Order: sequence, then structure tokens, then C-alpha cells
Amino acid sequence: MKKLLAIGEALIDMIPSNIGTIKDVVSFCPKVGGAPLNVCGAYTKLGGVSNMITMLGNDPFGDKIINELKSFHICTDTILRTDKANTSLAFVALDENANREFSFYRKMGADMLLDKKDIKKEWFDDAYALHFCSVSLGEFPMKEAHDQAIAFAKQNNIFVSFDPNVRLPLFDDHNYLKNVINEYLSKADIVKISDEEVKFITGYETIEEALEYLFSKGIKLVIYTAGSDGASAFTKNIQAKTNGMKVQAKDTTGAGDGFIGSFLFQLASDEIDDLEALTERQLEKYLTFSNKFCSISVTKEGAIASYPTLSEC
Repeated sequence: MKKLLAIGEALIDMIPSNIGTIKDVVSFCPKVGGAPLNVCGAYTKLGGVSNMITMLGNDPFGDKIINELKSFHICTDTILRTDKANTSLAFVALDENANREFSFYRKMGADMLLDKKDIKKEWFDDAYALHFCSVSLGEFPMKEAHDQAIAFAKQNNIFVSFDPNVRLPLFDDHNYLKNVINEYLSKADIVKISDEEVKFITGYETIEEALEYLFSKGIKLVIYTAGSDGASAFTKNIQAKTNGMKVQAKDTTGAGDGFIGSFLFQLASDEIDDLEALTERQLEKYLTFSNKFCSISVTKEGAIASYPTLSEC
């Protein structure tokens, strides 16, 4: 089975001790996080091999991330360290429905300093997919590192997977964020988009209305998640859907990342090399599995630590 590569932010999620807004939280517990890193975590928890491409500060939080990734068997040989900035922090608050509020300490974060010259072509040997999100597509060196990584992926016929993972508090200019997401949609083979993101990204109210626009970008597979309302997947030829699973959510941090990570794991396991040839039955199977994976995850705290193994699914 081929490995997964992910590029972008690796950081510490500060998980709250109590329900409420950030100003009401009594204390925070540090958990390793960052959306692309979480995707690696899901892929590896299920039995795959993954590499995280990022940069961390030479600080204790960077050490914590490296140590925890090693404990989860995520490859760290594509992670660089720097003295020029600290490892990024994301403080999280949760309301009574486990919905999140974020406050980021990331100006400038070490991950943002990863440069295109840091990306090595040999990293892409024997890889199935390269995954990324929008958080690291700001006007700093990491954006050009993404461009180089995507170029190497294309040269090696590796699928490019994009989860916009919209985080408005990280961007002062929301028009810039919308435009850069749309720019990178055109670079992706697989796009995961949530019900909360469709209108911001595409301008359409529903995923059904947005599909023609998304496929016009060259996307081959659209994965749509709607929390407890389930998920759908679309190619130009077919569509599939799975219903949501009702659980008592404790923490939804990393749930969407777990969904796409577990979905990519299934594609790689089945050695899918033509996304547009996927059948409705295959997509239903993948959606159902990823939905179950996330339903288990949200009943526990944190992201990677909450992800189930293959035997637990």
C-alpha cells in the first residue's frame, strides 16, 4: 500500500477544560493537531504509512509534536525545525453542542516558514496522494512550498487531495481566502468540502448547485460532509450518500480531517487509480466507513488520539 503525504500546519491544539467561550475557559490541555497532520494520523491509525511535511520551532511544543507523531508511527523525516519562529498554537473553545471557537497564536508560526527549496523530489516516491488545506495558503513561504509539492505530485502521477478547511480568523482578508481556495481547487483531483463551506467557497447555497462549478475546475471526486446529517460523494458520472450516525459528541476537533484521512486510506487500500471510474457501491462503502470512523472519534477528546484503529471500526 502506498504512503500518504500531507503538507501544511502542524501545531498544538489547546483543548478547553470546560464548556464555554475562550474567555470563559478555566484551563487548556495541549494536544497535537493541525488539519494535514490529523489526516496523516487517521491514515496511519488505520494501518497506512504517512509523512507530514512541515516546519516546527526548536521549542518544547515542537518536541512534543515530533515525539507524539513517532508514537503514532507517523513518519517525521520530512519535518524541518527552525529557530526563527515558535511552533504554532490553536486555542479551542467548545459550546454545549461541541461546536468550536478558535484563537490562533501563529504570527509568525514556524510552519509558515517552510520554503519551496525545502521540498525534496524523492519524498514523493511511492506515494498515493498529497493532501493539503487552505490554512497554509497565506502570503508567506509555505504557500510556495505547496506549489512545489503539488508540482512534484503531478510529475509522479500522485493524486492531489484538498480540504479547504476554512478558518476565517486566520485571514484578515476573507476575499483573499476565497480567491486562493478557488485557485487551488484547480490543482486538486479530490476535494472535501463541508456544508458550512459551500457558499463561502462557491457562492452557491447547496452542494448540488455547486457541483457543475467544482467539476469545471478539473476536480474528479467531490466529498461533501454535513456532520450528523451524513455525507455524500460525487463524480461527474455518479453520486452516493450515507446517513449520519447519532452519537453524543464530546469534541469535534479533527472530525473532518479524520473523514478525509480514512477515505484516502480506503482509496489507497483498494489501489484506486481512476477516480472517475468509481462505482456508487464503492463510494457508499467508503462513505459509510469514514462516517463510522468519525462517529467514534467525536466521542473522545482531541484529534489523532481520538481516532480509532481499523479493528475498532
